[in-house]
Formats: sequence, C-alpha cells, structure tokens
Amino acid sequence: MRRTLALLMALVVVAGGVPVATAAQQETATVSFEDQTTAGTTVTVDTVTLPEGGFVTIHAASLSDGEVLGSVVGSSTYLEAGTHENVTVRLDEPIAESGTFVAMPHKDTDGDRVYSFVADNGETDGPYTADGGAVVDDAMVNASASVSMSDQPTTGDTVVVDRVELSQGGFVTIHDATVTDGEVFESIRGTSEYLSAGVHEDVRVELDTPVTENTTLVPMAHKDTDGDEMYTFPETDGETDGPYTADGSAVVDTAMAMPSDTATVGYSEQATGGYSIVVDSAYLPEGGFVTIHDGTVTDGEVFESIRGTSMYLDPGLHRDVRVTLDSPLNETTTVVPMAHKDTDGDETYTFPESEGENDGPYTADGSAVIDSGNATVSASVSYSPKSSDGMTVTVDRAELSEGGFVVIHDPELSGGAVFDSVIGASEYLPAGVHEDVTVTLDEPMRSSQVLTPMAHKDTDGDEMYTFDESEGEADGPYVANGGAVVASADTSVNAVVSAADQSGDGTTVMVDSVTLHNGGFVTIHDATVTDGEVFESIRGTSEYLGPGTHENVEITLDEPLEESGTLVPMAHRDTDGDETYDFPASEGADDGPYVAAGSAVVDTAAYTVEGMETEMDSDEEMDSDEEMTTETMADDSTTESMDDSEMTDESNTDVPGFGIAVALVALVAAALLARRR
Repeated sequence: MRRTLALLMALVVVAGGVPVATAAQQETATVSFEDQTTAGTTVTVDTVTLPEGGFVTIHAASLSDGEVLGSVVGSSTYLEAGTHENVTVRLDEPIAESGTFVAMPHKDTDGDRVYSFVADNGETDGPYTADGGAVVDDAMVNASASVSMSDQPTTGDTVVVDRVELSQGGFVTIHDATVTDGEVFESIRGTSEYLSAGVHEDVRVELDTPVTENTTLVPMAHKDTDGDEMYTFPETDGETDGPYTADGSAVVDTAMAMPSDTATVGYSEQATGGYSIVVDSAYLPEGGFVTIHDGTVTDGEVFESIRGTSMYLDPGLHRDVRVTLDSPLNETTTVVPMAHKDTDGDETYTFPESEGENDGPYTADGSAVIDSGNATVSASVSYSPKSSDGMTVTVDRAELSEGGFVVIHDPELSGGAVFDSVIGASEYLPAGVHEDVTVTLDEPMRSSQVLTPMAHKDTDGDEMYTFDESEGEADGPYVANGGAVVASADTSVNAVVSAADQSGDGTTVMVDSVTLHNGGFVTIHDATVTDGEVFESIRGTSEYLGPGTHENVEITLDEPLEESGTLVPMAHRDTDGDETYDFPASEGADDGPYVAAGSAVVDTAAYTVEGMETEMDSDEEMDSDEEMTTETMADDSTTESMDDSEMTDESNTDVPGFGIAVALVALVAAALLARRR
C-alpha cells in the first residue's frame, strides 16, 4: 500500500504557470493581463498573485453589465499560493470574435482545487478583493490564428505543418521566402484543404511547385472570408480569403524544407500495453512501411524478429505512427523500428513472405535505417481535451497488458488526495486495446477541470474495482518509469441535466438539477425525439434559468401525459438572449441545445402516470437474469427508436427545419447511447 501511495503521490500535474514568489513575499492578490492575440482556445495572463492559492478566471465584457456568472468564459487550473507568470487559461468554448476580456483572481474556498464559482451559484471560490472590489485587469483579445512548422526533410512534393489553430476556420498556405520581398501571390507554393475552426495537427500540404533545394518556407494562416470553403486568395487578387493577422502582421512561421532521399526513423522509449508501438517520426522518401523488430534482429534474426508493421505510408514525413503488433509483448523488450520500402508498388508489406525479395529496408551508409529503445510492458492511456455532459467521460484509448480498469481522477489528485480524487471507474476491461472507453461518473461533474484517467490493474482477479475500499491494497495502478500510467487533459462542462424516474398525474415533470453555465432552459421531450420528431416531441419547457445550478425544477407540461413512458430532459441555450424559449417557433434556428462531445446534453427518466396499469404484475417473481426495471424497459424501447431513426426518410426533406431536426436526432441518439453504456 505504501508503495502504491508513493507512486501516486509522485504524479506531477502542471498548473499552467510557473510560481516565482511565495505568499509570504506577496500578501495582496494582483493580476496583469495585457492585450494579445489568440487563436481562439486559450488566453495568457501575464502575472497573477494568489496569497492563498486559487485560480485566475477570464470573464467576458458582459461582466460590466452585471453578468457575474454568465460572463465566465474560462478558468485556469489550480494555482498554488504565490505569484505565477504566463498562465495559460483554456477557454470553455473557443472565441471567434475579438473583444475586451477581464482576468480575475479567484480563491479556492472549498479546497477541492476545482473552480466551482458558476456551478455553485457564486457561493464558493469567490474573487479576491481589494479596496472593496474584486481584483481585476482587462485586455483587448484579438481572435486570430496560430501556426507552427519545424524544419524537416521533404520529398519536394509535400510538407507537414506541425500545428494550426484557427478561430474561424480557413486554410494554411505555404509561401516561399520571396513573400518577404512583396511577392505575395508569386510566393505561394501550396495550400491545405479547408480547415474548420479549432486545432489541427500534422497538416499535410501538397506543393504546386516542388521544392528542389533547401528552401525557407513560410506557412501562413488564411481566413475563409467568403465562406465557400475554397481558397480563392490568388484568383481574387487578395479580395477574399486574406491572411489572419496579429499586431498588424500576417500570422506566419518559418521552417527549412530540405529535399532528401535518405529515410529516417525516430523512436522514444515508452510504456505500452504490449499490443502496439508508437514511432515518433518516419521519413520515407518513396513511401513504404515502418516495421517493428525486436532486439534479435541484431543477431541476424531478420524475419523472426519482426513483431509488426505499419499500414502503407505515402512518401514524405509522418509523425506518431502507431504500429499494431502481430502478437503482444509479454515483457519489457528492446524494439527496433525499421524503415521499409514498397518495392513492388502494391502498398502491401510482403518482405517476410517474399523472403526479402520485396519491400526491403531503406539503407543509409550501407546499413538499414533504424532506431531502437525499450518498450516497457505495462499500460498506456490516451486522453485529449474534450467536452463532457458531466455524467460521463470518454477516454480515447486504453491499452492494458493484463486487463483492469480506467479510473478518472479529478484535480484533488495533485494535492495528494489519492482516494478522494476518484470520481469514476470503467467496467472491467480485458487485456488488450480499448478505444472510446466511456466512464460513468459517480456524481455529476458540474465544472470544467483537468481530469486524469489512470490505468489500474485487477490484482485480485474479481473483475471489480476495489482500490478505494481496500485502501490501495487491491487493484493498484499500472506503473512505468517510476510513476502511475496516466494521461491528463482539460475537460469542459457547460451544462448538466439530472432527472430521476418518477410518477405523477402527468401534468408536471421534476428535473432534479440542471447546471447551465450560460443560462437557458430545460425542455422535456418524449421518446419520439429519437424517431425524428424533434419539435413534435416537445412536451414542455421551463422558464428561463440563469447561469448556475438549479435544483428541483418543476416543469408544467403543455398537455398532460396520457400514458407512461420515457421522457428526455434536454438543456437548451438562450442563443438570442431574450430569455424566451424560441426553439420551436424558430424551427431550431434559436435556442438550440447545449452540446457536449458531439451530442445534445440530456438525461432520460421513466415517467409513470399514476392510476395506469403496468405491463407486469409487481408481485410477479422473475429470475435475476430476466428482471427488468422500468428504466431498463425505457432504454430498450429507446434503442429500437434509435435504430429506426438512423434510417433516412426522403419524404421529410421538404419539411421546414428538417436539416436541423436530423442533426438534433443524431445528437440525442448519441447521448442516449452513451448514457446506456
């Protein structure tokens, strides 16, 4: 147990800013927030001093209109007491428009390292004050873009831009260095496909004019000003699709592109569940494969050492190439990634079958192009920034060498709360690879925060997660490199709805609680919403609810329910700001649902109309394998409805708002499916 706790305590969660002074040195909260440009998802606070620790929160300009809760657009991770510089704050939703924003230091009054000011209706984690007012600083934030590209080898036909972030969507265009001489159009060497607003990594751009010698390239972020998702900057002489700008200049980076016919492979030692290996980079000038050999290749076991090979890779540079192994590794092993050609041009790896006649390795200086390093057999977890409905969290990928669980920890883990930080655990996962692992949380999560999925073993073999109850004696974490196997990422929560099964006379429905970070409504749909009856399924909606958490929200239905069934409470925004629910009247154009992870934020509840007969006698005895609760029956009926809803009814295409309706059906179906998982 002590070793387990020590391993967990060794975890370091980066707080987003570097402390440079202690609370004893600075007793007054201060904040400095300078004008800046953002690509939409983050802003940077120059300095913030928190005498007792806490957060720095970003408010929109509506704060000056009295919208204290509704103006919050993002908050930092927990910051220890002291002064912190260059604190990156991830916004709950990307901003597309420039404007004034306000940075405000907040306390952590409940000590849980989670910013709960909005969700708790301002009762916890309030602002630091001075001279009778909140400590603040404001700044003009220009919504723009960012682009980064590293020096790289190239076939001459393509290059890879490491990262592009666009606040409103657009393109990344590759210019050569003559752009600095005023050759704006002549310097264009190639442009990406349309990129939606947000973050894009490893963007491959085909060059119109090949690079034939070492050349400085200038990747430039461009807008889609005419909204046609077609790059028309040169054809219109710059009238459309011009560059994003920051501080009066185009948003660019520079990198050296170096034509090369020499392959390279890069590999870093890593933990794995034993089922795959990730190769950091591979440059294949003629295309081909990356093959994973074990260490016996150095003893001449050329074919016997092969453990797996990648899919065919086009000519050029590739990053983070995941290679699935033919058979799992069962112990820590030296692996040797090797670059292979596609000599017969069939895009199929046939090196072993052909006994080396086809698809042999790339060579340099008379030797095969390789890298090598250890692969520690343990586990791996992948978790990227995402939104959540507050009820479930989806982990991108988990690879477990011996089976076990994925456990979700909240920020209290960074403060040493090993057990108290656990907020949910997956079902038992057998040894192997698991993608999109949905974890139902023990209690609703009502605030955005950094979550840490952790891979745990099933040490007692009962396929039940008992780490907490056993106080760490059973089901401890997988470990590698001296620490627990984890991944951490920001998780945004903008709305949560919770409703229990209930009974009544059919005239009202009770929603236990709803959290709306930007205010809005709770609408009651019946189960026909999953059949495409988006507007017709509406049975009633709440009055306008301000930002924060509302409990025991009673909703009077437009017409009484005539029979028992499943109801779907759904969180809706007030997109037009009039505090009136206009979703049906606007045919879905206004006051649409809150969305998390691509699905509408909903819950489901079985409603029993009192006095009506049920389908099963309550005294009837059933085997445990056959027993069904009202909720289970509701889920089963919903499943049938969802299967039907996946079919397209062409006769409905002329119904006003049909496109919106279809989109909403997909959102609801996905949410209900996640809920059943």
